[in-house]
Amino acid sequence: MFSRRFIQASVGAARQKHTLPELPYEYSALEPVISREIMSLHHSKHHATYINNLNAAEEKLAKAQANAADTNTIIRLLNVIKFNGGGHLNHSILWPNLSPSKTEASAELKDAVNKDFGSWDNMKNQLAAASVAVQGSGWGWLGYNQQMKKLQIATCQNQDPLQATTGLVPLFGIDVWEHAYYLQYKNVRADYVKAIFDVANWGDVSKRYENALK
Repeated sequence: MFSRRFIQASVGAARQKHTLPELPYEYSALEPVISREIMSLHHSKHHATYINNLNAAEEKLAKAQANAADTNTIIRLLNVIKFNGGGHLNHSILWPNLSPSKTEASAELKDAVNKDFGSWDNMKNQLAAASVAVQGSGWGWLGYNQQMKKLQIATCQNQDPLQATTGLVPLFGIDVWEHAYYLQYKNVRADYVKAIFDVANWGDVSKRYENALK
């Protein structure tokens, strides 16, 4: 299930159209790790489709809520919003999580990783293993547990958003839907997951960690 907060946020945004965020780099910038073709399709087609479907569902939801008896339609639309809203949220984190330039993690993030995982390599290996092991489509995440004050690794099925479904603040996500890698890596998800760390934007991840601590 998805949280009441996520539902309320989606409903409250019904009057505002969601828009496709611009990439902070060219479609070809992440080559050879991620090809121009994949990036173009992933951003301009897949992410755009989630946004279009989300906007349409929120408009329909506003009308259905005006009819208190239309409970079945409301429930169906909330599931549509969960999927497409999650797709929009997840991809909006993914794009700045990646960078064509090498970036360093902050000292604070490095210290937290060493404390919670033993080493930077252990964190990467655990995140990679969890991401590869996702059955079907989904995401692997490095997140922050604000209650326990520690970094954690988690996975989500389909487009379930991390924070709404687990409570973890998303820091770095690995999209393991086939559309994210199949044209280039075929069915070898492990090769794609291993390569993604070469274009990880640890500067962006560090900023997300800093914000999660507030």
